Amino acid sequence: MAKIHPETLKHSSSNSFSFPCYVTSTRETFTILMKSLVYHGNGCTVFNSKGEIIFRVDNYQERNSNEVFLMDLCGQVLFSIKKEKLRLLGRWSGYLSGGFKGKPWFQVRRNWKFSRGNVICNVNLGCEKSFESCYKIQQIDKKSAFRVSNNVGQLVAEVKQKQSSRGFGYGDDVLTLEVEPQVDYSFIVALVTICGLIKRKL
Repeated sequence: MAKIHPETLKHSSSNSFSFPCYVTSTRETFTILMKSLVYHGNGCTVFNSKGEIIFRVDNYQERNSNEVFLMDLCGQVLFSIKKEKLRLLGRWSGYLSGGFKGKPWFQVRRNWKFSRGNVICNVNLGCEKSFESCYKIQQIDKKSAFRVSNNVGQLVAEVKQKQSSRGFGYGDDVLTLEVEPQVDYSFIVALVTICGLIKRKL
């Protein structure tokens, strides 16, 4: 039986976190249900192409929380995500494993006025303060579709409404996530989680 409450990943002897491998040599496709499977809970659930649950976010009774945790199926925390207070434009910090100590592993800054190409967020890794971002989140339509590109403009992931083989949509809460090869898809799901918080779907 999978754990319901989050559990912090254990440290290895080298003081580094022992993460499973979330990088593959082929393109990966996931289904994201923007709802929690916990009764009366808020969050989202991520399924792989085989229909297996691999990630989940559970906020329980609280909606639009300023602190959320991306977990694997066993309840181990992969990323702790926190909205920074007193930030007019909106900024989210992502920490490896559980807790919010030390420097964040990545930061997402929201653009209130979309820049050229409808960029809604800029993503920096390692808290670099340089103007140029490592990744950009670009809105595709007025609903839930967006794409993530790197600093040279290459597409690394795309999110859109999931459709049946006949072209019928499953609803705004059911999304398809496609992640390009050699990209950490747990990190991409963390970005999708932040987009869900921005759109108040979590």
